[in-house]
Amino acid sequence: MPSPPVDPRPAATVLLLRDHPAPPPGRTPLQVFLQRRVAGMAFAGGMTVFPGGGVDAGDRTEAARWTGPDPRWWGDRFGLPAELGGALVHAAVRETFEECGVLLAGPDAPAGVGRHRDDLVARRRTLGEVLTECGLALRADLLRPWARWITPPGPPRRYDTAFFAALVPDGQEADAHTTEAVEATWWHPDEALEHWRRGEMQLMPPTSYTLQEIAEHADSTAVLAAAAGREIRPIVPGVRKEGDLLVAVLPDETTVPATGFPDRRA
Repeated sequence: MPSPPVDPRPAATVLLLRDHPAPPPGRTPLQVFLQRRVAGMAFAGGMTVFPGGGVDAGDRTEAARWTGPDPRWWGDRFGLPAELGGALVHAAVRETFEECGVLLAGPDAPAGVGRHRDDLVARRRTLGEVLTECGLALRADLLRPWARWITPPGPPRRYDTAFFAALVPDGQEADAHTTEAVEATWWHPDEALEHWRRGEMQLMPPTSYTLQEIAEHADSTAVLAAAAGREIRPIVPGVRKEGDLLVAVLPDETTVPATGFPDRRA
């Protein structure tokens, strides 16, 4: 008898955005932070991804101070219970800090807060404990809901992932100081898609599709404004072969190839 499908684990990923002050000819100012994961990792090894990861137990505790939409609002936007909505915001903020050193907390992240990063990675402390010690509030107002993708049944690891968008706060810089990635840097969305099209970058369907969505906007302000009007419904791609190519099929019959350029008109 076949094994029952694995339940998807809640996860959060963040489209970390900035505007290049002097973009090259032919590029818009918009840039997004991408990481190429270590090839041997159990999930998405070798893939280029947005920062993010699974919800853990520490994300399910309420922050002592919270600025912005409350957990119920986030749950409603993603079609989930309030408790999980809050946990996803926690995970988004924690993972962004752990993986690229950007802390979405305030009023401003103080000097020296980076010393707590290793403790979070090692799970010696929770995000709530770090924020309380530093006198910071979790800045949910810096995040915008973008999408929700669920890994289809079949793989041994499945995720129900909330996609958020956020602008890097003034005075902070994203870095590549994480053991989960071999490189990390800023990309113009259309530039990343061009590298993918030439086979120089590996992207999972949610990543490639999202990059094409945000590439339609000139700058970070436009992306954040677009997020406000999005209707978020869970996307569970189907999978089929078209010739020798394996493609993900979205509910509207859009196809997103595992390699090559995504055809959103299919």
